[in-house]
Amino acid sequence: MLMPKRVKHRKMQRGRVKGKASAGTTLAFGDYGLRALESAWITARQIEAMRVTTVHYLKRAGKIWIRIFPDKPVSKKPAETRMGKGKGEPDHWVAPVRKGRILLELEGVPVDDAREALRRASSKLPIKTRFIEREGVL
Repeated sequence: MLMPKRVKHRKMQRGRVKGKASAGTTLAFGDYGLRALESAWITARQIEAMRVTTVHYLKRAGKIWIRIFPDKPVSKKPAETRMGKGKGEPDHWVAPVRKGRILLELEGVPVDDAREALRRASSKLPIKTRFIEREGVL
């Protein structure tokens, strides 16, 4: 599971994921990619499920880049606990993703395989996504 090795602060405020992404909006490594069409928190488990599905479908052919990393802790209070007594303990990690961000990139596979692999990967995510490809790719 993806998570930071160490963090400056153990607990973080929620904040909001609004507006469009300013960084990570173009293909930087591969020929094909998966772009987020909505803003949301993507959990480390969802990122891992997306990775496993893609690797499994492509039978380890080509190269994959995951362009998001879960570096935000989400705290949760135990079940059946009374309110108060401070903020809960960190429960899981999320990556705040804004609209337009590239989530995953692929290279070294045919376009049909890349399209299907990324379609399967997108089914593991809680947001709408779009398949994109680099200009001039055959």
